[in-house]
Amino acid sequence: MTSMQLQHRRAHNLLLISKLLSGRDASPFTLVIDSLEQSSKPVIREFTKRANLAKTRVIYVSFETLKKPKNADVFISASNQTLQTLQKEISVAAAKTKCLLIFDSLNTLASDPSANLPALLSSLISPLVSLLAVYHQDIPLWLSHDFTHNPHPLTLLKYLSTAIFTTHSFSHVLAQKSARDRSLAEPVFGISEEIEGVIQGLGSNEPRGIVLEMEYRRKSGRGVREWFFLPSITPTSTTSSGLTRTKEIAILLEDHPLYRHVLASGTEEGGGGEGMISTFSLELTEKQKRDREGVVLPYFDAQKEGGVGEGGRILYDMGEEDDFDEEEDEI
Repeated sequence: MTSMQLQHRRAHNLLLISKLLSGRDASPFTLVIDSLEQSSKPVIREFTKRANLAKTRVIYVSFETLKKPKNADVFISASNQTLQTLQKEISVAAAKTKCLLIFDSLNTLASDPSANLPALLSSLISPLVSLLAVYHQDIPLWLSHDFTHNPHPLTLLKYLSTAIFTTHSFSHVLAQKSARDRSLAEPVFGISEEIEGVIQGLGSNEPRGIVLEMEYRRKSGRGVREWFFLPSITPTSTTSSGLTRTKEIAILLEDHPLYRHVLASGTEEGGGGEGMISTFSLELTEKQKRDREGVVLPYFDAQKEGGVGEGGRILYDMGEEDDFDEEEDEI
């Protein structure tokens, strides 16, 4: 890939992540898949913050959140409601206005065999309503589900969504990158460690920021995949007209200075340096150079004129076990 293609990819994907986070008609249904290692709350806060700046109404449907979030305009507690009542309340709150509809968890609906999750979500999406839903991949479903003839609910959600964000801990991503650079097995964390009593690994929910693995599907069916780093703090600026505007701080993960592989000499990997990149020094020290110069090579004296070897003649001393043959000796 040429430098121009890299610049085009970088500019295109940064513009795409900005549109997705700001809700500018980029994705009708955005699915966020999180885990115990990295919560989706920073992503939800970023979505709601940008929706408030864009004067978009935020409807928060709660299955596990007890208090109304700061940036939510409407808070709907869905834990004790039927699907018909919940659907009607959402329709009333989202009537005739542009809004962002957020489900803090789809696991409850996915675990209900009687709930037709694809039909429910499809009925809520409209030209004025964009859907943002969270799925916890570490929470198992009820055993009453029969996947013999039906796909897994997460498979259905991935099929329906137009944008998928999978959250990762920044510390864990750095540790895995470091292991790959040294040709070692990538470490696992939390439940994946399969150690009794370990639920959450060290470095989970990194406070510096969150790593987002994005998969976006265009209308043509072609997918775009990219990894981003989203800092935990989003600075804002005020325009001349008095409006508050959010500065775009999402960057490609490969552009983060801690993610780049920096060699001991200070040059970056692939930075155009001369010579072969290695993890150890290929140069000799001064002492090694002096020791190499002092080594006498075998039969070195035979190379000298008038030396012991007389111009390269091979000298051989017979031993007791050698069988002397006069005819061969004459030759």
